[in-house]
Amino acid sequence: MKRIRLFFTIIILSSVILKSCQPVDSEYRQQLQEKIDQYEEVLLTTDLSWLSDSEREIIPLLMTAADIIDDIFWLQSYGPKEELMELMDIPEAKKYALINYGPWGRLEGHTAFYDSFDDKPLGAQFYPADMDSQEFDEWDDADKDNPYTLIRRDEDGGLVSFPYAKAYEEQNMKISQLLKEAAKLADYKPFAKYLKELAEAIITDDYQDADKAWMQMKDNNIDFILRPLDTGEDRLFGYKAAHSSYILVKDHEWSTQLERFAGLAPTFQASLPVPEKYRQEKPADDSEIFVYDALYYAGHCNAGPKIIALHLPQDSKTASITGTRSMQLKNVMEAKFDEILLPIADMMIHPEQQEYISSDAFFLLTAFHEIAAPLGITKTVNNKGTVSGALRGHHGTIDATVTDLMALYLISQLHQMGELTNRELKEAYVTSFASVMRSSRFGAAGAHGIAGMIRFNLFERENVFSRCKETNTYLVNVKNMKSAVEKALEKMLIIQGDGNYSAADDIIKNDGTMPESLKTDIDRINDANIPVDVIFKQGEDYLKF
Repeated sequence: MKRIRLFFTIIILSSVILKSCQPVDSEYRQQLQEKIDQYEEVLLTTDLSWLSDSEREIIPLLMTAADIIDDIFWLQSYGPKEELMELMDIPEAKKYALINYGPWGRLEGHTAFYDSFDDKPLGAQFYPADMDSQEFDEWDDADKDNPYTLIRRDEDGGLVSFPYAKAYEEQNMKISQLLKEAAKLADYKPFAKYLKELAEAIITDDYQDADKAWMQMKDNNIDFILRPLDTGEDRLFGYKAAHSSYILVKDHEWSTQLERFAGLAPTFQASLPVPEKYRQEKPADDSEIFVYDALYYAGHCNAGPKIIALHLPQDSKTASITGTRSMQLKNVMEAKFDEILLPIADMMIHPEQQEYISSDAFFLLTAFHEIAAPLGITKTVNNKGTVSGALRGHHGTIDATVTDLMALYLISQLHQMGELTNRELKEAYVTSFASVMRSSRFGAAGAHGIAGMIRFNLFERENVFSRCKETNTYLVNVKNMKSAVEKALEKMLIIQGDGNYSAADDIIKNDGTMPESLKTDIDRINDANIPVDVIFKQGEDYLKF
């Protein structure tokens, strides 16, 4: 057997073509500072005084493990962080690179902001830079679409897959040891069991037992996510999972308040506005909703815009056994509402509807965005295999669109069930539209950005909103939104169920771009210096012990 060259330091940097040294001038530095100013820095902390001594001892160990995950993600996104920092001699460039995990602006469509680099490869560093789709398709390898493998070239130039367990072996062993140390300190036995299972999973790439142990934790005060998770960094195929880590503290009071929504997944699935064959899959009936304050983000989840909720486990086999858990990150959500959504709503929502901008509605929308994640369809109805396999690179965008629409649909279902008042429904719809204006500023580069554009364009055709010329603001038509959501959700679910790549491609091409009218409004928002997203001041020094 031919020996495989392991000369890569996990990452092949051949995709980066050095062209020239970046000129240092005041105008360029000002441009970089303006990019940095798109992010509002917020303190990521919460009251930890109520935790036990052992729980407070665990947190620094988990942060150290998360920092190693951060290093791994640097390799997946760009390469060794230290090399980039040495190359850049402009402080603002270094700071923006740290936000983006590389020399490419995530808010600018992954284009290079430092003149020594081309734009970011679609496959990040998961694939060889010189590999095209045809070569990948023709390559016969059982693990090529495995989310936990890197694709490299052997000494003869052929493609070969490397499991993450091997590629990141040194880092994984360090993480595993830290998790075992934390497990010894854990008072809550299910948490100790989870940490032990996770210590094994990180060195084997088999997370099923760890996911099961995680779902068995019900009364833990600290929660910890560490693993390859989201596939959005792989913009070439959407196959490869990037490493992320979260350290969270549970808000038991808010979690209890959301318990009334737990277990409704089967009811919601049965009510989806599509023919029966597109809603015949059975989500687990023991889904949970927990609320947390975040202490630490590391890796992919910390790159560029920050997510405010999670839905796990992602593995469908495990989820069918254990159910799923929606995780609402309350302090991050509140920061985005206060610093971004409220100022945008003040500018863009008609004065008559300003009273319907609600932090509770924003929280509820986010919660149901995650509850919607396991609903819908994962296998095509016409023997094309999985939806993700049939839609390939379009799967992430269509799935994000479905989830956005599904959250609004579930809100209307709650209203019909008598769980929400007429006012609460209106608050949800108006706040949702204001949130579209917020997320539109992320651009149409990633799956969620394109999904936002699709939703906006669909709503415009269905007269969901109107524009008041006198005030340059929007009015939301609640009745039209309800019907438009059902119509659009039906269309998207059928595309998924049919595995209709061509239809997905048409929607993305026709509706996945920002209309000129919205560009004008986004320019107004940007001119008002409202931040686009948040970055964190985080770490042990900022914790409230």
